[in-house]
Parts: sequence; structure tokens; C-alpha cells
Amino acid sequence: MKTRLMVLGFLLYKSMSGYEMQQHLQQSQTDTWAGVLPGSIYHALKKMEKEQLVAIESIEQTGNRSKAIYQITEKGKQEFQQLLISGLTESSASLPTTFYTALSFIPYAPNDIILEALNKQETLLQQEYEQMKIGKKIKEEAIEVPEHTLLLFENMFLHYEIQLSFVKKLKESLTTKNK
Repeated sequence: MKTRLMVLGFLLYKSMSGYEMQQHLQQSQTDTWAGVLPGSIYHALKKMEKEQLVAIESIEQTGNRSKAIYQITEKGKQEFQQLLISGLTESSASLPTTFYTALSFIPYAPNDIILEALNKQETLLQQEYEQMKIGKKIKEEAIEVPEHTLLLFENMFLHYEIQLSFVKKLKESLTTKNK
């Protein structure tokens, strides 16, 4: 559903190739938070073309290669509306269930192993957080970012800050417990 929504949304903005969509996802770091793998774009386009949600507008030649430029169809616009409403009504709270499940059992593992894992978790969260900041900056340099998108970034940043704070408190708790 996410990939379909993303592809149709891109095509509402303007006609483009699968490659352009991939580049946009990667350059703006959208693939990170949206959960849309850039490689899934071509598969989705082919499938949606068969379903008549998108159509090839033109074929561009670049040297020995050709690329299809896709456009959204009326049927695709209807599908987009349905996916949009569905996406907006799903729960937006996504809990890291594997992480929380593992935390339930930390008394059964040596503290040094737990602290090492939490250090890795903290590093991973910090790296992802920094990548989100870079994605925002890239987006701001490329276009005038709409207010709702800035709010989206602010919300994602808060999520990272909360998780980082939680992991730090866990580490402090485990460290204090050993003293």
C-alpha cells in the first residue's frame, strides 16, 4: 500500500519515470521513513500499469537506453484517494515491538551484553536521526517545503528524541543497578 500511495502521489505531482521516483526517494531520504524501497518502484509501476492506474505518457531515449515516463490515470486518481484516506485513518503510533519484547527479558541476560546492545541501539537511532535531518535539509534546498511536511519532520524528530532519551535512561538504570 505504501509504495502504491507513494508512486501515485508522485504522479499526481507530475509525470515521471521510475528512475526519477527512485532518485527523489533516496535524495530526500524519504525511503527511510516511508518504508518504501526504491527498488520496489519499478515493480509497482508495472503492476499498476496492468491495473490501468498509470499509463506510459512517453518514452525518452538516452543514449542506448530508453525510459518510460508515466502519468496517473483517472482510475489511478480514484485509487490514490482511497489509499490516502486509508493511510490517514490507520493508527500512526508504531511501537518497536521486537525491541520492547527483548526488553521484557533483560533480567535473563548479563548486564554487559545488554549495555552493549543498548549502545548499538543508541548509535543506530542517532545515525537515523542525523539522516532524517540531512533529508530535511536536502528537501529544503530543492523546494519550498509545505508546512505539513515541516510538521511531519518535526514529529519524526520528536520520535527519535523520545527513543534516544528512553535508551539513555535504560542504560543509566542498568549501570546504576550494578553499582
